[in-house]
Amino acid sequence: MHILNVVSSPRGAASYSIKLGNAILDKLQAANPGSTVTTRDLATSPFPQLEEAKLTALFTPPANRTPEQQQAALHSDDAIAELQAADVIVIGAPLYNFGIPSTLKAWVDHIARAGITFRYTESGPEGLLKGKKVYVAMSSGGVYSEGPAAGYDFVAPYLKAVLGFLGMTDVTVFRVEGTAMPGQAEIALQKGIDSITL
Repeated sequence: MHILNVVSSPRGAASYSIKLGNAILDKLQAANPGSTVTTRDLATSPFPQLEEAKLTALFTPPANRTPEQQQAALHSDDAIAELQAADVIVIGAPLYNFGIPSTLKAWVDHIARAGITFRYTESGPEGLLKGKKVYVAMSSGGVYSEGPAAGYDFVAPYLKAVLGFLGMTDVTVFRVEGTAMPGQAEIALQKGIDSITL
């Protein structure tokens, strides 16, 4: 099994999404000895925002790209190759202002490519990254899985929607939540780790 580990939190060892993601990785590797892990750290090596030159490069067939366009498309091509090679993807996703970090959104923008990771057919769009299992390690200072704040969670619904659009429909979300709340913070991490079932 080949696992792609996508890190988006800039908090390093203090990050709850990284701690939860590492717990998922540990369980995956224990259950699948000999598995390999590739880590894509978007906090230390962020993807550039899409702008005109990059978009032009992505819409130009590889054989017709100029050297500058080849360079501009490199992030996207590499990220897609990593996804295509992976059997399982673990995505660390802290909730920032009700959504995903901008670094993770930039990665999504680079992997969503018409004709490569999805295509339009007569019956509608079809995702081309099929047969992969995705685990999302989500963290939040409040509780968003249920209760009055649930409607403010635009992390899990967004990731399930965009990954599903690309063909990755088997998505499981594990949460460390309430990390900033009295009475919740002390147990949040262990509760999240205990919830992991593969």
